[in-house]
Amino acid sequence: MVAPPDNDVLWARGLHHSYGGSPALAGISLGVREGEILAVTGPRGSGKTTLLRCLSAQLAPSEGEVWFNSSPVHTLSARGRERLRLDRFGWIDTQPQLVAELTAWENAALPLLLRGEGHRTARHTAAEWLDRLDVGGCARRRPDRLDQSQRQRVAVARALASAPHVLFADEPTAPLHRTDGTQVLRTLTAAARSHQITVVLATHDPDVATLADRTLALVDGRRAGAASAATDAPDAESRAACSLSV
Repeated sequence: MVAPPDNDVLWARGLHHSYGGSPALAGISLGVREGEILAVTGPRGSGKTTLLRCLSAQLAPSEGEVWFNSSPVHTLSARGRERLRLDRFGWIDTQPQLVAELTAWENAALPLLLRGEGHRTARHTAAEWLDRLDVGGCARRRPDRLDQSQRQRVAVARALASAPHVLFADEPTAPLHRTDGTQVLRTLTAAARSHQITVVLATHDPDVATLADRTLALVDGRRAGAASAATDAPDAESRAACSLSV
């Protein structure tokens, strides 16, 4: 087993995964640098969500390696992967997954409370992010009293409040109107830049992909190609080839 390049905070090689015999990923390799925003693009069914779930330790690939900060993720136990997700990763789903019994601020503060943060500190941090996402006035409401846009903003606030090293966002603006989605994405990308958060963003919207530093396109679970939005940096497979001996 060969360690990944030192400048990649997240790295994967030869990822394969299938559902019921149908391949969802077929040999994907990639690297993501610290603080980089990577957009994973492709049509529905191309493997974007499966790739994000494998990278974020939600799903163990059937073959291949995933590394975070030069430590293997693919060899971790289920408990180890759960701890990694809580301590280091953030996740924004296509649909907001909020706890119905908790208020908006409690939902936003939940990862901090689970880590053992003090109640006052967690509440303050959650309130700051709710305000930045224009849902501070909804802090005491439960999800059933929020509209779809407000619920998704709370989910984004929850992901950012935990100060993740890597934030995974699976079509995060899908349930939002374009104006709301644009504002949420601006907040998300600004937070990533200012806090040096690495972001892996799945989208089929080309306008969303333009906010990323680099894109990786998938078709039928395979890498279709990578193009840099800002630089001509070599893609992950080229970087990996320089550091791997097979």
